[in-house]
Amino acid sequence: MCRYTDTILGIKKLDFNEKRGKMAVYLTDGREVIVPVGLFPEIKKLSKSQREDYMILDGQFFSFEAISKIFSIKDILGY
Repeated sequence: MCRYTDTILGIKKLDFNEKRGKMAVYLTDGREVIVPVGLFPEIKKLSKSQREDYMILDGQFFSFEAISKIFSIKDILGY
């Protein structure tokens, strides 16, 4: 798990329906991080149905069936 200021963080779920052009990432500590999809060109190219077909790996990573790239919680938090 990712340690951030004495809190262990993990990814609980992703949501692309909250705000247009944004990705909501729900963390295991109850927080929600909203990031522009434009920061992730590979995700931006995916169709709506392809974005919904994601996998969370070990609570720290996520990927999509349509692409081979694996993203990290660190990519979301910017460190």
